[in-house]
Amino acid sequence: MSEPTHARPVDVSERVTLLDALRGFALCGVFVSNSFMWFSGRILLPRAQAQALSAPPLETAVSSLYQFFVNQKFVTLFAFLFGLGFSIQLQRAEARGASIVPLYSRRLLVLLGIGVTHIFALWAGDVLSTYAVLGFALLLFRQRSDRTVLAWVVVLMFGVPLAVSALQRFGPILLHGAQAAAEAAKASEAHAAQMRARFLEGLSSDSFWTTQAANARYFLFVLPQANRLTWMSAVLGRFLLGLLAGRHLLLRDVERHRPWHRRLLVWGLVLGVPGNGTGLVVQRLRLAGLVDPAKDTWMFALPTVQELGYLGLAAVYVAAFALLFQRERWRRVMQVLAPVGRMALTNYLLQSAVSICLYDGWGLGFVGELPPSRCVALSLAVFALQVPFSHWWLSRFRFGPAEWLWRSLTYGRAQPMRPRPGSAVEPAAS
Repeated sequence: MSEPTHARPVDVSERVTLLDALRGFALCGVFVSNSFMWFSGRILLPRAQAQALSAPPLETAVSSLYQFFVNQKFVTLFAFLFGLGFSIQLQRAEARGASIVPLYSRRLLVLLGIGVTHIFALWAGDVLSTYAVLGFALLLFRQRSDRTVLAWVVVLMFGVPLAVSALQRFGPILLHGAQAAAEAAKASEAHAAQMRARFLEGLSSDSFWTTQAANARYFLFVLPQANRLTWMSAVLGRFLLGLLAGRHLLLRDVERHRPWHRRLLVWGLVLGVPGNGTGLVVQRLRLAGLVDPAKDTWMFALPTVQELGYLGLAAVYVAAFALLFQRERWRRVMQVLAPVGRMALTNYLLQSAVSICLYDGWGLGFVGELPPSRCVALSLAVFALQVPFSHWWLSRFRFGPAEWLWRSLTYGRAQPMRPRPGSAVEPAAS
């Protein structure tokens, strides 16, 4: 079926303010997480140096709070919202009597181009390119039953990570014996540490070109060796959860689904507290030398337990946000984040640009130097500036700059940037 000529970006009046606000909330958590682990260089530091930065009581508390409440929860939420957005676009295409495939494929290809540019111009930790690639897999599930989609969620989020972890743990032992497997694991870790140190050295350079060369080298030669299959499998599973939520209007008709959200709060806590608590306890035991992943075979199941914890607390955030948003007083506060969510792509790219200026050696050179509390405070301060900036921009224009580019390339024509005379730019507070 040919695509109708009236396919267009949605107007402000058609947007769901709850989803925009929730996306802004998720973007804040994603930025804190990226700053804490990546932009700060913490994940690249030798263990002793990272532990020294986190040793004071305040830093230990901040690190523990981050691990329990932030780590992987907001990236889970962000991926969930991507899948939910696909579901909304699918419903709108069906309402027009059109196939979503041509337009959505162009949308993903443009996003892929933006992501690749982001990788090499700014930061190797880009998620846009991954979302674009996995977005094509979403198209395969658009006509699948809920039961089929849910089965794939279980396989992708828990089955694949568990199988990969088991193969990594026991495969070398079965093939080469315990001693040879241990030596190979030790050599692999030494090589990984060397590559991290090389990347950190590049980021610490006072030359922009040296830092970006190190960034590109890390993306091309190190990240592909990481557990990309496990991570991408989990991301696609989160997409599919968003697809299911969108199908049943769970966040577009919250009042009707209020009992469901209350149950989600309870079950999210049941899964989230033990799952994240286990991860936090194991981390502390490792720091104390009481747990050794190379020797304790039960550790292969830890990523699956943690994934349950991530999903549980992310579900708590979604349900709590949705229920509170139904209250007038809370809605007035929470919808302050809606413009940030409407400009999520622009703000995400801005976060990377500002962060490399703050942390890389040619900028302020904070990489590898700041303790956890200062990294969190710095990221929250930058995000706090993005809130009024987003309000200011959207009071004058229909889209953020990156959103305008994305839509214009997707639809094959420049979209009008200024609002139509007499039309509201931002959704009115209800």
